[in-house]
Order: sequence, then structure tokens, then C-alpha cells
Amino acid sequence: MHLYNLTLQTQTAINQAVHGNFSGTPKSQEIVVGRGTAIELLTCDPSTGKLKILCHHDVFGIIRSLLSFRLTGGNKDYVAVGSDSGRIVILEYIGERNMFERVHQETYGKSGCRRIVPGHYIAADPKGRAIMIGAVERQKLVYIMNRDAESHLTISSPLEAHKQYTLCYSMCGIDVEYENPTFACLEYDYEDGDNDPTGDAVKKTQQTLTFYELDLGLNHVVRKYAEPLAEPGNLLIPVPGGNEGPSGNLGDQPDIRCPIPRRRNDLDDPDRSLLIICAATHKTKLMYFFLVQTEQGDIFKVTLETDKDLVSEMKVKYFDTVPPANALCILKTGFLFVASEFGNHELYQISNLGEDDEENEFSSRMQLEEGETFFYGVRPLKCLAHIDSLDSLSPLLSAHIGDVAREDAAQIYALCGRGAKSKLKTLRNGLEVTEMAVSELPGNPNAVWTVKKNIDDKNDAYIVVSFVNATLVLTIGETVEEASDSGFLPTSPTLGCGLIGDDSLLQIYPEGIRHIRADRRVNEWKTPPRRQIVKCAMNRRQVAIAMTGGELVYFELDLNGTLNEFTERKLFNAEVSCMSLSEIPEGELNSRFLAIGTADQAVRLISLDPNDMLTPLSTQNLPSHPESLLLVDTPSEDGKGQPSVHLNVGLQNGCMFRNTVDNVTGAIMDTRTRYLGTRPVKLFRVTCQGQNAVVCTSSRSWLLYHHQRRFHLTPLSYVNLEFAASFSSEQCAEGIVAIAENSLRIIAAEKLGVSFNIQSYNHKLTPRRLVVHPSAPAFVVIESDHAAYTASTKTAKRNEMADDIERLANDSEEMELAKEIADVLRNNIPDETVFGAPKAARGKWASAVSLLSAIDGKVQTYFELPQDENAKCIALCQFSKHPETVMVLVGCGVNESLNPFEDGQGVRPPRGCVYTFHLSPNGDRFDLLHRTETPKPVSAIHDFRGMALVAFGNMLRMYDFGQKKLLAKCENKIFSVGWGL
Repeated sequence: MHLYNLTLQTQTAINQAVHGNFSGTPKSQEIVVGRGTAIELLTCDPSTGKLKILCHHDVFGIIRSLLSFRLTGGNKDYVAVGSDSGRIVILEYIGERNMFERVHQETYGKSGCRRIVPGHYIAADPKGRAIMIGAVERQKLVYIMNRDAESHLTISSPLEAHKQYTLCYSMCGIDVEYENPTFACLEYDYEDGDNDPTGDAVKKTQQTLTFYELDLGLNHVVRKYAEPLAEPGNLLIPVPGGNEGPSGNLGDQPDIRCPIPRRRNDLDDPDRSLLIICAATHKTKLMYFFLVQTEQGDIFKVTLETDKDLVSEMKVKYFDTVPPANALCILKTGFLFVASEFGNHELYQISNLGEDDEENEFSSRMQLEEGETFFYGVRPLKCLAHIDSLDSLSPLLSAHIGDVAREDAAQIYALCGRGAKSKLKTLRNGLEVTEMAVSELPGNPNAVWTVKKNIDDKNDAYIVVSFVNATLVLTIGETVEEASDSGFLPTSPTLGCGLIGDDSLLQIYPEGIRHIRADRRVNEWKTPPRRQIVKCAMNRRQVAIAMTGGELVYFELDLNGTLNEFTERKLFNAEVSCMSLSEIPEGELNSRFLAIGTADQAVRLISLDPNDMLTPLSTQNLPSHPESLLLVDTPSEDGKGQPSVHLNVGLQNGCMFRNTVDNVTGAIMDTRTRYLGTRPVKLFRVTCQGQNAVVCTSSRSWLLYHHQRRFHLTPLSYVNLEFAASFSSEQCAEGIVAIAENSLRIIAAEKLGVSFNIQSYNHKLTPRRLVVHPSAPAFVVIESDHAAYTASTKTAKRNEMADDIERLANDSEEMELAKEIADVLRNNIPDETVFGAPKAARGKWASAVSLLSAIDGKVQTYFELPQDENAKCIALCQFSKHPETVMVLVGCGVNESLNPFEDGQGVRPPRGCVYTFHLSPNGDRFDLLHRTETPKPVSAIHDFRGMALVAFGNMLRMYDFGQKKLLAKCENKIFSVGWGL
């Protein structure tokens, strides 16, 4: 038995990201990302610059680390995965089958994310000869990578490099050219501190930079060299070696130090340290540099000056500011991918390398006093240009599901993010649609098609719009205009049209068929008197029409380009309601199947094989009248062999059937049903990512497409469509032209594989909890952040800093300069949604209460709490004294600390309070009534029998409404029971 887990949406957080050439295509660059329990391959579309998901795999485990490496002389990269499985797994991407193939899977330990089981760190020799995989504590293993006689990757038995009482902080491979592979680790030996109860040994123990060498001759790993560090580190960044860089000189390189620059005139607490959280290396044959990112999101370009094989100087220069990342990937194609720690993941194009002389460059040779550092000013993007985003809900703090916006369908309202970059995101089940153009038509059309002039054309030439008594033909170019020389009959409605043969056009109208040659010669086939064509189907070489009375006529195109009628006609006992022709398989002249839906609630598959022409092959009875049919071919996963044929049936009762058709016998099997809406279902063939897809229209429009080796049927987040067709032009390679009432629309569905259409609304602080207005489409949200300032505190600190600058000025010249600097400090406030909010000391809190509209996300009322009050809980209460009035109660903690022992909380003991707000009935505002003190921070509030039940500490207290504050009515102390005391 296999248990399978399905979610509404795949994980959006990216914990790991590596880049390389995994497909083997020359000069291509892809990104492999780890999304918790899934692995994805991303590529940047060179035509649009958008990120595209090539492959998605669920690994059914937690991905702890990812690594890309390449064997010496190889032309593609492999992926090494460290997970909670207790195994090292080597993956290879197979482009023909669009999947990752497991090359090796070696077990080394227990499963689970354990501190002594390797998998948390993974590093490779730059030449791809060996891989080290390590745990947080003690264990490290080295695997030798090689090739067999058939050039397949082989992996050796593990070589141990364990050391007890050792913690590892970071790991990387050293570029030593073709000498023995060497790895560097940031380690901490806690053996002395573990055996010393006084704690003095811990203060004296230093972190070490340790080098491990794999002796390829003796086939074992030795701990070659360990250097104590004066200050602890948190990240190792490998430097190129050999002819490209100075790496590999172990112990010979003198220490070179350059402090991390800090923002100028920043409101951050000066005692806070600044960490480098992420780094990326870009290397070419002529140069190399590093991009390092601080926890504020600022990126610095770091370059090294060398004297022979030794580094003589380190230069640091402010590059740009992007969201704080879990991983940075610099692609050789000139893009920077940012796997954000919080919020959406971003793709940027590197417009320049930060070589502008206007930006200050800091050097390790610059002399600084003890405790001093460099300062710089932040600015908008200059070296990077934003290209694309991937939606992310991480971190998801709270959510509400319901039809708050009154849309007759539930929405998911999610509180996501952190700080000033946090958002309220509204998720609606549907595929996001990009609207390219909308044009009003002179009447209400009933059908639309797109037609090419030649089979070799990439783009469509005409848009054909059918009305009740006329046909309008539009040319596609830089602008869409009415065509005068298309050859189509304008005085009659069109039932179907398209390209037939290599360069001819075909128009089917109720009185006949019009065959338009490339030289504008027109051949017409007319219906018998008092008979009309009611339904039709066609492909590039075949045409089938159904006339009144249930008569079927079939045509084929001969080698001379003439459309010939088949001698025999087929008569059905019921009127034909719909029909569809399958596509012509590659390497054949004609398609084999014709599907016909009749008024007797049946679908028949008709053979078009010359040996049994128009012979029924199979029949499917339906629960309702068929409205439309569509035969669609789906290619196999490896692109080889015959594609699968699927028969899609739209019924008048709003259901859709999807059947699989046997390629040989024509048998209809594997029926799957889906209810799409209250109106009859119509089906239209379109193109998505180079494959056939189906637009289904009912009371709501849907898109059926094949993506990541499975079918997706997703509603479109757009107005309801009535008719659709595929559209291709120079401006829109893969679009859809559709009719909605009396308008012609060109749209595109780009984010395939996504189940939700997301709208985002900004918050100033991290949203924690929300409650829904009982009668209006609105939310009340509490926001709070630790180590943060309120808006009023930030304004006061800016004014204080500006006043200090003006006060220190001595003469008139200095006063003028000081006034200019003070004005900039007061008025030029950095955008916190881009540069983040300033960080205060620990124990400082900023909180707010906001009222938002659920329809457009507009903030109706915003109430900021005083500094150091932490909003923790929120509830709607209706007191018995005012049964018609809804009150909002917000519970807070005052002067709270995350670590009371370390932060010295005894100086300011924590308290609590409850704010009471009056909520308007129409949800457009709330007003503060009063504030009630509590002896401890409030952790929960609940509406209970016309009163408010408030919990703080080990007490549960009942409050009633009062004029100046809440009135305590009764309380109960809860005593915890412990075992083993």
C-alpha cells in the first residue's frame, strides 16, 4: 500500500537553490530549487524573460541541502541532495522525459533531521572529484565521484571524517586545481566547555577554520590544518583557485579584514551586529567577484586584489538592495535569482556590474579606529532590473476561508511575510489571466477563429468573427484592422474555418463550403436545395459536415490540393449536435477518427480509415444532450511513440466527460466526469507551452491543460467567455482570442500549474491575527513586530538625530551643511517595503490594529499602539449591556521580553492591557473606547455569554463592559500539575 499526499497548492517557500547546466544544452543555465518536500527545475525564457517551471518532483521527504557539481570534462551538471532520508542522492535531469533520474542513492545513517546525521551541509570539490556531506555535530562523510567504462557516474563507499564534540557552522570545497581534494569547515570544539561546570572554558574556546584533505592515493580523509579565529564566523565562501584565483594557499595567506559597512543615518540600534546571510560567486575566464547579502537585504560586491598567489586587498562596494534571501544564483546569462526568505522570489537582470565611480568603494587598506566602520547610503535599484516574480506565501501566519467578498465562491485570506514587507494575500481558485487587448464589436458575435496563411507561418494572419448573418475578417499585424481581400464570404455566418493544405483557406457556412486557394481562386461546394449545414469539423486535410436530417458528408484533400467528396454519405437516426476531427498524426496523411454527438444522447466514434470508411467504432451513451466535442492528442512523456488521444465531451447539463480513446480499436474508455457550471459546456482547442489545451466555457470559463506530467482543469480568473480560439502574433506567442458578450478579447494564461490567483495588500508590520466583520466584507487585523519602532518613535528619533547634527555645527558654513543633512534626514525616508524597517534593541515592540476591506484591501482605519506594547490576541465581543453593538477587544503585552534572563526583564516587569474598540455596522471604521490594565500579558480573549473571557498568566478573568474600562466580574486561578518534581 502506498499513501499519497495531495495539497491544494504546492509549497511556495524555497529553502535551497543552486544553478548550473542540468539539461546539457550548450550555454543554457537552469536553477534547481528545493521547496521543502519537492524539487523543481526552473529556467528563464529568453524570449519573455519570465521564469518557467520545467520539472516538478515530490521527493516525499525534507530537502536539507542541494549541491550542483560537474565531473571533470563533463558537459552537464548533476544535483546532489541531502535530505532526512539518511541517504545521499545524486540526480540527473533527463530532458527527453522531462524528469530527474536517480543516478545513485547511498544510505549512510538514520532517517530524520538529526544533528548527528549528515545531510545538513553538503560541499563538492570544484573539479567534481569528491563530495563531502556533513551533520551539524560530529559526522562528516566523503564520497569519491568517478566514471565507469561507459562514462556513467559512479560513487565510492563513504570515507569518514568524524570528530566528536565538534559543531559545524559552514562547509565548502577548496579550489586546489588537481591536487588532493580539500574541504573547509567552520567548527567549534565544545569538549572542554562540556566538562567545565564553571563556564570559563566556553569563554576561552575559539572557533576554528578546519581543512580536510582527501588523499586519493591512500583513499582516506585527514584533518590537515586548523586555524583558530579571533572572532566567530557564520559563512564560508569558496574563492576560485589555480589560474583563475588565489585559492589553495593553506596557512600562507595573511589575514585580511574589512568591516561590513552600515547604512548612513540609519535608525538601527547601534549595538546590533550585522550578519552576512547569503552569498554568490560569479566567475569567468577573465574575472571573478562575489555578491554578499546582509540581513537587511543590502548586496555588496566584493573583489580581491592579488599579489602573485596571495590576496593583498579586499574591496567592498554597495551593489543594490533586494529581499533577504535563502540563496542567490548568478546565471551566466546575466540574471540574478533571489530565493527570498520571506515573500515572493525575484528574478533580476544584471544591467551593470557596479563599476560606477559615484558609489563609494571600501577597502581593507583603509585605516579605521577600534569599533568604527564604513557607511553608505541606500538607493533604488541601479545595477539590477526587476524581471519576474514567483509567488510565495511563506511565512504563513494565519488564514481565513470564506466568501467574505460576497463572490458566491470561497476565498482564502492569508497573512504572510514579515515586517514592512508582509502582506494580506487573497487567494481565489483560478488561473491568472493577462489581458492583452479588448475591442468592442458592432454586434454580438457567436464565434471566433484564427487562421494562418501558410503552414510554415509561426503567427496567425486573420481573426475571423462570425455574427448571426455576417462574417468579419480582421488582419493581424502591429494593429488589428478589417481585411478586404481575405476571400471569405462576408454576407453569411461562418460555421468553421481554417488552413487546409499548405496555403489554402476554407470557410464553411450554412449553404456550402468555400475553398480559397493561395492565388485567390475560389472553389465552392453547395448544399442540396432546402438543406443546410448545421455542424462541421476540419483539420489540415479532412473536412466533415453534418446537414439537417442527420446526414454526414465527408471530404478529403488530394495530392493536387483539391477537396474531394467521399462517394458515400452516412445517415443518422438523430440530428447531429456536435462533431470533432482528431489531429493528423506525425508521418501520416489523414487522421483516423471522427467523433459525432447526436440528439439521442450518444457519442459515436467513426472510422476514417480507407478500409472501413465511416464505419462506427464505438458508442458512448450520455446522461444529457452533448453540446460540444473535442478530440485532443497528448504526446507521451518522452516524446516518443504514439500520442494519447482524449475525447472531451461537453454536456448541456454543465458536466464534462474526458475519455481515453484506444489508438488501434477506437474504443472509448477511462471516463472521467467534472461539473463545470450551470450552462452547457463548450470546448475549444488552444495552445499552452507548445501543447494542446482546451478552453471550456460554461457559467465559468476553465482551462484543461497538461503540465508537469499530469492534467490540470483550472477555472480562469476572468470574465466569462463564450467562444475561444488559439492566437499567436509577434507580441503574444501563445494567447487566446475570445468573445465575451459584444467584445473581442486577447488574453494569455502564463502561470500554468498554479491553483490560485493571488492579490496582495501591504501591511506596515507583521500581521498576526484577523477577525471577520459579522455583517460587512471587512477584516480587523492585529500587527506586531519585535525589535521594532512605532512610526511616532521613528519620527522622534529622526528629529533627535537631525537636531544633534545642527547643534554640533560651529560656523556658518558648517551650519548650512548641517541644515542640509538634517533636512534630508527628516524628509527623505527610505521606503520600508524595499529597504526594510530599522531594527531596535531586543525587548522593543511595535503594534497596530487595522481595519481592511476584503474587496480591494483598502485600509479603512489604522490605530497604532504605544511603543513596547505587543498585540497578541483579538476577538469580537457582544456585551449583554449592548447586544446590538460589536466590540473589538485586543489583548496586549507590555514590556515583554523574548528572553527574560538575558534581557534583564526584572527591571521592567511585564504587564498587559486590553483595548476596546467600537466597530461600525457597515465596516468602514472603528473607534477606541478605553484601555484596561491587566497584571500580566494577555494571551487569549473569547466572547462568552455576553461578557469577555480574558486569559493572562495562570488566571482566567471575566470582564463586563464599563464606561471607562472593562469591569472585572470574577476570576479563576489555574494551577498546573507536574510530574517527577
